[in-house]
Amino acid sequence: MARWWTCSFVLALVLAGCGKGTESGATRELVVFHAGSLAIPLREIAAAFEASHPGVKVVREASGSRAAARKLSDLGRTCDVLALADYTVIDELLLGQHATWNLIFAANEMVLAYPADLPADGIPNLDSWPQLLMVAGTRVGHSDPDSDPCGYRALMVLQLAERSLAVAGLQAAVEANAEGHIRPKASDLVALLEVGELDFAFLYRSVALQHGIPFLELPAAVNLGDSGRAAEYGAVSVEVTGPAPGTTIAKRGGPIAYGVTIPHGAPQPQLALEFVEFLVSAEQGMAVLQKYGQSSLIPSPTLTYNQLPERLRAYASDQN
Repeated sequence: MARWWTCSFVLALVLAGCGKGTESGATRELVVFHAGSLAIPLREIAAAFEASHPGVKVVREASGSRAAARKLSDLGRTCDVLALADYTVIDELLLGQHATWNLIFAANEMVLAYPADLPADGIPNLDSWPQLLMVAGTRVGHSDPDSDPCGYRALMVLQLAERSLAVAGLQAAVEANAEGHIRPKASDLVALLEVGELDFAFLYRSVALQHGIPFLELPAAVNLGDSGRAAEYGAVSVEVTGPAPGTTIAKRGGPIAYGVTIPHGAPQPQLALEFVEFLVSAEQGMAVLQKYGQSSLIPSPTLTYNQLPERLRAYASDQN
């Protein structure tokens, strides 16, 4: 009996020692909610940030941008950094109660992606793509407009094409062909293209490049990637769910611009600020975005410029 007690006592001391060591070298977690289209570049950015911040673990959670924002506004969850594919989502759903500022940091454009083994006569070009999408039974995928900006941007592309290319009925025909092929976020469509379950899908250019998916570059008049065409893009809109239950809002078209913020109540606000600074640094995060095919912007402010943390103002051009 005495021998058993001695072994147990020694084991308890060893376990206690291990516990102390873990506590003294405790890892700080930085939680980042982000758009699915940022998953690959943020993986590398997070690894570089961890390497420069020993003892820090960046926990990334991808979803559609509107779904990410609603984790805070509707579900009461919290995170340290929120990086979304549409900066206006922060303005509409979070500013005031859940966030104070919003920094635009990156751009993108819409493309029409297709499987690598698509027959030659089915590969779209600038003349044929609207007609190919309108053929009954064509499997066209896009993400859910209520959870993901790429979803409502796909519909904006169709509306703009109807106007600029004079293709009547394009949106209605494509929406019929998209029935059963809508997913929560655009990156979910990649696997469907890879296994041939879709004929076409609307993706961000960066996502198609990162996954080696063939795509057609759409005209600047419809791809939402030309910062000089804000007025043209703004002529179309898509209804999505509003901030309050049972409401809707009209999302107007505009050049694609990503936004980042640190929500109120962030568990690691100082570390979050360092991460955002790392993200928008030309030598760090912005270089990674460009490496993975996403256009970076010289970070610019929205109307919340005066609320930006002082350290971030150096990265923003005061255009107000």
